[in-house]
Amino acid sequence: MNSVRYILASLALLLASLTVMSAQTDRREVRQGNRQFRKGEFQEAQISYMKALTKDSLSFAANYNLAGADFELGDYDKAVEALNRVEQQAIASPDGASFYYNLGRVAIAKQDWKTAVDAFAKSLLMKPGDLDAKENYIYARKKLEDQQNQQNQNNDQNQDQNNDQNQDQNQDQNDDKKNDQNDDQDQNGDNDQNQDQNQNDQNDNQQQNQQGQQPKITPQAAQQMLQAIQAKEKETQDKVNKAKALEAKTRQREKNW
Repeated sequence: MNSVRYILASLALLLASLTVMSAQTDRREVRQGNRQFRKGEFQEAQISYMKALTKDSLSFAANYNLAGADFELGDYDKAVEALNRVEQQAIASPDGASFYYNLGRVAIAKQDWKTAVDAFAKSLLMKPGDLDAKENYIYARKKLEDQQNQQNQNNDQNQDQNNDQNQDQNQDQNDDKKNDQNDDQDQNGDNDQNQDQNQNDQNDNQQQNQQGQQPKITPQAAQQMLQAIQAKEKETQDKVNKAKALEAKTRQREKNW
């Protein structure tokens, strides 16, 4: 059954008399809404049921049948609200099975498969021979299983993606660490070279300083050194002259003799 079940006018009158003593206009508007509902005039039926609720907000028939009109108009959230307002009255009445059947149909329309399965299961407990409830129960349960399988598959995919991302992040971190280590090694090598260069520069500076620190010769000492050199040269020259003179005498003798 594709449409939501609704309470007939006779049942609405009976329930109204058992719960709250409503005004005649309230009962008349509920019956009017039921007639409009049967004709497929769901907008008009919705208005009639809402008028009845302005007279008696606790009217079981008005709330229950309003949910049916809301369902047919596609306003599923309002249908759930109307059904929830009469849940306790419905399950205590002979129409408890129909209540849960309608609740399941609204849940199917909203693709709320868990609520649908629970609702049809409760409907079948109250009315086991309802073939429509069985068919809808099987359909909703299959949809719920498919939804759960899809969620599990999505969770597995998300987990795999997270694992891949974590592996990529770990790999990137390891690569960054290796690059940092290489940079540190290069920097250490540059520091060693700089230290060697600094050491060489220090040695050169020390040598230059040592050269620059040699004692300076005073003018007096320089004059003494010059006189000593000249005296040495004069002595050498005298020796040379004596040798030449002696050689000359020898030649003269040899010539005369």
